Amino acid sequence: MKTITIGISPCPNDTFIFEGIYNQRIDLQGIKYEFIMGDVEELNNMAMEGRLDVTKISFNAFTKVLDQYELLHSGSALGRNCGPLLISKVPIDLNSINHLTVAIPGKNTTANLLLTIAYPHLQKKKEMIFHEIEDALLNEEVDLGLIIHENRFTYHGKGLKKVRDLGEYWEETYHHPIPLGGIAVKRDLDAEIKQIINRSIKLSIEYAFAHPDIVKPWIKEHSQEMDNEVIDQHIGLYVNEFSIDLGNEGRKAVKTLIQAMVDREIMKYPEKNIFLEGNQTA
Repeated sequence: MKTITIGISPCPNDTFIFEGIYNQRIDLQGIKYEFIMGDVEELNNMAMEGRLDVTKISFNAFTKVLDQYELLHSGSALGRNCGPLLISKVPIDLNSINHLTVAIPGKNTTANLLLTIAYPHLQKKKEMIFHEIEDALLNEEVDLGLIIHENRFTYHGKGLKKVRDLGEYWEETYHHPIPLGGIAVKRDLDAEIKQIINRSIKLSIEYAFAHPDIVKPWIKEHSQEMDNEVIDQHIGLYVNEFSIDLGNEGRKAVKTLIQAMVDREIMKYPEKNIFLEGNQTA
């Protein structure tokens, strides 16, 4: 039996997607998965070191490991009205943003990439684990915070204010859904194994949509004491038709993000294929 190391975050969108694989609710076709859970920036860093066969990865980080990984067609987080938010404790004049300190959830996150695209001259960034950013703002350790994941649903209740929705910025500028994270697979894995992995992720998502009550306990086990409403909002925001399969629209969105980075001389356009080749969903 082939063993595949697979990195995912404990966030509800990832556990929703992978519950069917972890608990073997679908036919895994002879593959055994060894799960490694970590914060998205931890996973990004592990991918940089080539330590995982398959991993959830920020699209920003993915562009830096294209020599080792390609993108699966299933499992991605893309969407509309779901981008990272720039928030503050007190009203902020965006004209002065370049002089302010911003807490970011990791330099390799797509959130930080979008911040760089929107505000290229902003220099004072402080890396934090994403769930510590709200408290840093409340304690006045930073002027601004860039929030992702479930914090989109909790910052209001703490008296924090939205300064800019970077998802809206992206959609207004590029007219595509925002690509946040995807599932990357090692290029040097056997081609048939890569297809099986992609197909299994698709089947696992479809199983979760069909049996939400069955997959819910494993999601709650890893959801950092989120209440059911926040868990459901989180899944509803980040797991959608693009997660089942990127499709042409999703692949165009990813290519547009890469082109935006090329245009700003953040990277050169990749010579290797971006996406897993072959019959991805059959």
